[in-house]
Amino acid sequence: MVMGVGDDLPDASEVSASVLFQTSGSTGDAKWVVLSKRALLVSATAVNEHLGVGEDSCWGLALPLRHVGGFGVVARAYQAGCQLACFGKRWDAGAFTEWLADEQVTHTSLVPTQVHDLVAAQVAAPASLKAVVVGGGRLDRQLGRDARRLGWPVLASYGMTEAGSQIATQGLDALEQDYEPSPIPVLPHWQLQVGDDQLLKISGEALFSGCLVQKNREWSYCERSEAVHTTSDRVELDAAGINPLGRADLQVKVLGELVDLEALERELVELSDGTISAGSLAIIAVPDPRAGCQLVPVFDAVLEKSVVEQVLLKRAASAPGYCQLQSPVFLDDFPRSELGKPMRAVLKSRVSSADR
Repeated sequence: MVMGVGDDLPDASEVSASVLFQTSGSTGDAKWVVLSKRALLVSATAVNEHLGVGEDSCWGLALPLRHVGGFGVVARAYQAGCQLACFGKRWDAGAFTEWLADEQVTHTSLVPTQVHDLVAAQVAAPASLKAVVVGGGRLDRQLGRDARRLGWPVLASYGMTEAGSQIATQGLDALEQDYEPSPIPVLPHWQLQVGDDQLLKISGEALFSGCLVQKNREWSYCERSEAVHTTSDRVELDAAGINPLGRADLQVKVLGELVDLEALERELVELSDGTISAGSLAIIAVPDPRAGCQLVPVFDAVLEKSVVEQVLLKRAASAPGYCQLQSPVFLDDFPRSELGKPMRAVLKSRVSSADR
């Protein structure tokens, strides 16, 4: 089964009993992660047990099925033998809330952008809803707490396509306290390690089998050869769980200092007190002959420019020189993925080609 693939694939017997999910490799070549059906069901079982899902539950699908997060919802409903409701309309916070109540959905998965829309619309969660697993990006503290005040039982999670969905997920007991984005308890089917470089290493039965890679219009299947998979994600790990720090490839050198672009974005979101959502900005590193890189903040043009400028001024007052941002860029057609993530490669191309 192929999810999100438009091109013809080779007749590879190695993937005939698997599910394929499109993802982006570090080289930019087309790549699809191959997950066995067993791996997906192992993941589904762990999540269901962690969240108390039973036959009387109802999983609600509001994510694209071709992404592992959406497909995982279907796998969980199948594994639990419970109801599955599908939100087949264009995303709208009000319509989604009514649908949840009509279908008596107990569990669902969302991305931070969708949670932002629910809070912006000031809609209260229906009484049937027991858990909202938020993945596909970090749900910041203020937005999570605003959602909780409206009754949305949001739980932070951390996962990736290569892991068949979730690696770590907050439990229902987290709903008894104020929302915090971390730590996130590790699900029991995973064994995790962290190297000296802070890169996460994972092993377990839900790990991907390999990848199909296309180069020069030729397909090849690369089987995963190691039991332990080293990711590109930097994390902190302790007995309480995992604290994601961001991708290693989103760190750049400015004036000889290492700068984490995702950390800068989180800082701006937190300084905005909820007026700027994580999916509406990105920090783009543009090559500079003297400094190594210039840091250009790019925003969705729907944001109030005066609000953005105030946030940037507030940050500039305390930021070190090497970490100062250039003048902001506002885009009318801010490029996002289906899951609401900024499309960094497209943004970098636009910023680099613009006359600044």
